[in-house]
Amino acid sequence: MRSVVQAQSRSADSDAGYADGLKRNGLLALLSPIERSRLAVHLDLVSLSRGEVICAPGQQLLYGFFPTSAIVSLQNTCESGETSETAVVGPEGLLGVALFMGGSAASTTAVVQTAGYAYRIHHSHLQEAFERDWQLRRVLLRYTRALLAQTAQLAVCNRYHTLEQQVCRWFLSTLDRVSSKQLTVTHDWVANALGVRREGVTVTAGNLQRAGFIRYHRGQVEVLRREGLEAHACECYAVVKRELHGLQPNVRSVQAA
Repeated sequence: MRSVVQAQSRSADSDAGYADGLKRNGLLALLSPIERSRLAVHLDLVSLSRGEVICAPGQQLLYGFFPTSAIVSLQNTCESGETSETAVVGPEGLLGVALFMGGSAASTTAVVQTAGYAYRIHHSHLQEAFERDWQLRRVLLRYTRALLAQTAQLAVCNRYHTLEQQVCRWFLSTLDRVSSKQLTVTHDWVANALGVRREGVTVTAGNLQRAGFIRYHRGQVEVLRREGLEAHACECYAVVKRELHGLQPNVRSVQAA
C-alpha cells in the first residue's frame, strides 16, 4: 500500500492564490471567508496518484481529504476478491466523514480513480473544527446525507439496472467531477467498480462507441455525445446528482438567514 506523499508548500503561492485554490473544493467553497481561512491553516495540498490506496478496511484514519481535482473511489471487497464501488468522492466532497461521525477506522477501501490534488487535514483538526464551527458542521452533515444517499442509490442500481445503464451512469458521474470530456480509465477499472465481468464492459463500451456516444482507445475515453449517455443512463445518475447539487442552496439559505 502506497502512502499519500508530495505535500505542496504554501509559501510558493500567494495568499490570494491559495484562497482561490480552496474554493475548488465544493464544501470549502460553501464556507464563509472567515471560517475557510480559519480551517486553511490546518490544510496541506497533496498530490494523489492514480491507483493509490489511501486507506483500507480496519485501518486507522489519520487524515481527511478535500479533493480539488482528484477523484477517489470507495470500494468494498468480498472474501473472493471481487470488488464493487459503493460511492465516489471528488471535488464536491470530503473523504473521511467517519472522523466526525464517531469513527476512527476505515470501513471501505479508498483508492484514487483519477490523479489530482486534495487538501489534507489531520483528524484532530477536523474534529475540533467540526465541534467549534456551526457552519462547517452543517456543511459536513449535509454532505454526509448526500454521500449516504449515493451509497443507497448505487446499491439499487447494481441490483436492478442493466450494464449499459450502469456504464453510462458511471461515465456521466465521472464527467461531472472533471473539467474535460476525456476520461483516463480502463475496462478493468470500470468492471471492478461495477462488480461485473470485464468482457461485459468491453462489449458495452463497444456498443456505445458504435452509437457515436464515445471514442475509446488505449485507456482513454472521449465523450462525443453526452446527451446520448444521458438518454441511456438509469435514473440513478439524476437522483445522485440532484442530492449533491442540493448541498449548495441548503447551506447558503442558512447563511443568509
